[in-house]
Amino acid sequence: MKPISQAGPELPEVNVSEHDGIRYLHLGSEWIQGSMRIAAPDEIDLEYVQRMMAWLLFVDPASVAQRHAMQLGLGAAALTKFCRRRLRMQTTAIELNPQVVAACRTYFKLPPDDARLSVVLGDAAEVAAHAHWQGRIDALQVDLYDEEAAAPVLDSEGFYADCRRLLTGDGCMTVNLFGRSSSYAASLERIAAAFGPEAVWAFKPTREGNTVVLALRTPQTPGRPELQARADAVESRWGLPARKWLKVLRRIG
Repeated sequence: MKPISQAGPELPEVNVSEHDGIRYLHLGSEWIQGSMRIAAPDEIDLEYVQRMMAWLLFVDPASVAQRHAMQLGLGAAALTKFCRRRLRMQTTAIELNPQVVAACRTYFKLPPDDARLSVVLGDAAEVAAHAHWQGRIDALQVDLYDEEAAAPVLDSEGFYADCRRLLTGDGCMTVNLFGRSSSYAASLERIAAAFGPEAVWAFKPTREGNTVVLALRTPQTPGRPELQARADAVESRWGLPARKWLKVLRRIG
């Protein structure tokens, strides 16, 4: 495992490892914080990270390139790269640890900032609460875990309410939670309190226990034929396994 210089006393050491053609990002522990298939650096490798793209089921595919995606927590930059390169979206990533950004640029093929990409060093809670971004984000992807990976580091009803205020009228937040942990039910309850239960959808857990939750700024009740058509379009355009998503995604309210 390759260490990168520590960002500061309050931030964990960033490490990179490789196995069987896949490069992994760690924050000073064995927990995986992100990955990249070395032969396909712009694809999304992990199943739960692919599911963070399920907001695509709730928008017109033709409108995607005109939308704005924001990631709270850069991880190994899989979502950031996919939104910027494959979806051609305006993309903003917020990351607290400068060494995570350095690792992504050095080892995970994250390109430099340009007209469509902005990587911002900052605190996700402060960004979510700031008036500058309110009503401007179409796809908000939240994956905020520390080196212990026990529960999200930002997980209050107030934080999720701030996230809701970031979204456009048909915007969507996707959040990575651990569906088999004791914190999951409490996290889901806080999201439902901030968005309304009728606006919240959840996947079944992956084999690793990750559960992705979707929360829509405005509740939608698409019928099965509409969701199937959207899934077909997502799979054919961008290669994501969207047809499988429909088998394990349900509205909670």
